[in-house]
Amino acid sequence: MDLEASMRKSVEATQRTFNTIRTGRANPSLLDKIVVEYYGAETALKALATLTTPDSQTIQIQPFDSSSINLIEKAIGMSDLGLTPNNDGKVIRINIPPLTEDRRKDLCKLAAKYAEEGKVALRNIRREGIDKIKKMEKDGDYSEDQSRDEQDSVQKLTDRFINELEKHLAEKEAEILKV
Repeated sequence: MDLEASMRKSVEATQRTFNTIRTGRANPSLLDKIVVEYYGAETALKALATLTTPDSQTIQIQPFDSSSINLIEKAIGMSDLGLTPNNDGKVIRINIPPLTEDRRKDLCKLAAKYAEEGKVALRNIRREGIDKIKKMEKDGDYSEDQSRDEQDSVQKLTDRFINELEKHLAEKEAEILKV
């Protein structure tokens, strides 16, 4: 049972989710969740186009297939990001407007929600690990002292990853609140 690897994956998944939260700067990872209906198949935007940031307030999307430009524009417009794509026939540009104070606070709350979901996942992994240890103790594979030591080490591991998650949350909140 490799709890550390599971917990590391959980923290990394939470970090990827943080990357989809908008900050005051343009970042192509904002569009990671955008899916385009392309020839009847749901396709990730990254698979259809090159995403770049020519400056801190603009994301530029260069489709590999120019016939998909209207589909990409439609998918971005329908997303919950609140961004307006500008299509010049060859590339799509998205201007990232500066965030208002209220919007920054809302995004911090969203980041905190994602962090809490990550902590819940870590606690679930901890619970599974402790349940396995208790079962091994019950089956006679561990003594009571060994079981307690193993449970303590699982708790310390969980605490370490929760602290790491808190650190990532603080960094993300600082990034969001930076004007």
